[in-house]
Amino acid sequence: MAEGFLGRWAKRKSAARQGLPLAEPVVAAPTPAPKALEPALPPVVGPVAEVEAPLPTLQDAQALTPGSDFKPFMARAVSPEVKNAAMKKLFTDPHYNVMDRLDIYIDDYGKSDPIPESMLRQMVSAKFLNLFEEKQPPEAAVSADAPVRASPATPTGPSTHDDPDLRLQPDHAPVPQGPGHGAE
Repeated sequence: MAEGFLGRWAKRKSAARQGLPLAEPVVAAPTPAPKALEPALPPVVGPVAEVEAPLPTLQDAQALTPGSDFKPFMARAVSPEVKNAAMKKLFTDPHYNVMDRLDIYIDDYGKSDPIPESMLRQMVSAKFLNLFEEKQPPEAAVSADAPVRASPATPTGPSTHDDPDLRLQPDHAPVPQGPGHGAE
């Protein structure tokens, strides 16, 4: 088998099936960088004491401004509470608190402003639901003492439709004919 990851995995699986003790894999220690790549340091004159910067505290996080350096607060040794306080302070800056309008749940979809009212008045569904009052011209308005006349397009006979108010067009279908004179 191959001596890569899959080869080592297959050997461990077969050893586990046989009940043999499993050897822990050896992890190679990181090799130090070659001396030629390390930056040259000036020669040290006298004793040098390495000075560590103190870790930031919650009071330091509260004193942050948007122009402050947040890098010390992201070090590994800093406690999570201090890191979170620094991040909260960073993101309260209005620069980061701008809505990008890409969130689909931020709009109020109950508003009817995407469709102008003039276009909404022309929609058949708006007329069917009586969303708007119909404006009748003064000559078409019917007064109480004027006689009601049937229009010539309105059928005066019995309706074949269940609800004549919902019929959109008059029924102009030909009436079925009975047997003709040829059958007599």
